[in-house]
Amino acid sequence: MTNWEFSLDCAKKLDENDGLRSYRDHFHIPNFSGKESIYFTGNSLGLQPKSVQSYIQKELDDWSKWGVEGHENAENPWISYHEIFIEDIKLLVGAKEKEVVVTHSLTTNLHLLLVSFYRPTKKRFKILCEKKAFPSDQYALQSQVELHGLKPKECIVEVAPRNGEKTIRNEDIISKINEIGNELALVMIGGVNYYSGQVFNMKEITKSGHKVGAYVGFDLAHGVGNIPLSLNEWDVDFAAWCSYKYLNSGPGGVSGLFINEKHVDNPNTFRLAGWWGHNKEDRFKMPDKFSPIPTAESWQLSNAPVLSMAAHKASLDLFTEVGMEKLREKSILLTNFMEFIIENINKISSSNLEIITPKNTNDRGCQLSIIAHGHGKELFEELSKNNIVVDWREPNVIRVAPVPFYNSFQDILAFGEVLKNYMK
Repeated sequence: MTNWEFSLDCAKKLDENDGLRSYRDHFHIPNFSGKESIYFTGNSLGLQPKSVQSYIQKELDDWSKWGVEGHENAENPWISYHEIFIEDIKLLVGAKEKEVVVTHSLTTNLHLLLVSFYRPTKKRFKILCEKKAFPSDQYALQSQVELHGLKPKECIVEVAPRNGEKTIRNEDIISKINEIGNELALVMIGGVNYYSGQVFNMKEITKSGHKVGAYVGFDLAHGVGNIPLSLNEWDVDFAAWCSYKYLNSGPGGVSGLFINEKHVDNPNTFRLAGWWGHNKEDRFKMPDKFSPIPTAESWQLSNAPVLSMAAHKASLDLFTEVGMEKLREKSILLTNFMEFIIENINKISSSNLEIITPKNTNDRGCQLSIIAHGHGKELFEELSKNNIVVDWREPNVIRVAPVPFYNSFQDILAFGEVLKNYMK
């Protein structure tokens, strides 16, 4: 139990006791309306670390100084630039060095992974995913099915919430995996659902998928940098994520890949070949036959987009400095305080603000998805008028994400005051 109050004094006290409060100063807070906004959309686009400019400028300086020679002579040589992320990323996702790489963009990486891990046969051809997956995931799965000359309606099985419920029960996912059984080729789920904010039990889903002989992978766009992950320990086959949400690496930023070591080490694992995935020892001898690097790097097609990766490096350095354990600890407090504020408003007014994100902290990250019955779009517009940046998703959900790096408890209180005044 907490002794929280819906008051400025309470919010100030929580901020004073926040050991990470100084990290807010490491980020640019948008002020497009003439004053600093209250920003709760890090689940869509994270804020810019102030160090990004110097990181990118360093590469611009090296480019101007060295030209093509910068591939070898830049302070961070561009040929091996992607390698500087491996240590940081393996800690964020719970992987071994050989299992991770940063390259391409998210949906591009999902397609590359699906080419490797959706290998349908006459008997085993079905894919299990969640209802209301992010559209790009749905499109990727549909097109991969069609690539094999199959029909999405016959191959893709969606698990939905039960009637009257807003989130998917884990037991229903497991039950559906067992029901499909030896027809199941692949489980591909968003580890954290973008719409509801629900965190799925990836460990149990992976175990159940493997029991029936299927591969299991996750889109972790809303997971990496938000919740602790142990992909190797959970024996996940593959995963991909973007860097522009919780990882604060800029619009359209680079993506990350995880491929389990058992597939990386297996020479029979099919992958689409590109020259940057070829063994480094003789890559520049330009051999005719592809020889994959014995790590996740072999899924790379082209060399690193260094300017975008420089922004990624600036953010990852902050994550490594702080660590996910401390970020998660603050994230839980922020999200619980926001939940407390919303429930308090429901008690003191006739409002009906419904939080559809699971209440259990293990089943959610820092996002709360709210339905304001009868007031959704109007409430969203009211928040916007008051310089509070949240996210609207059709048909009726306001997504709010208090991010531990740069959001404060006083931000949440200000959000609550606007809610309270409007709902009156």
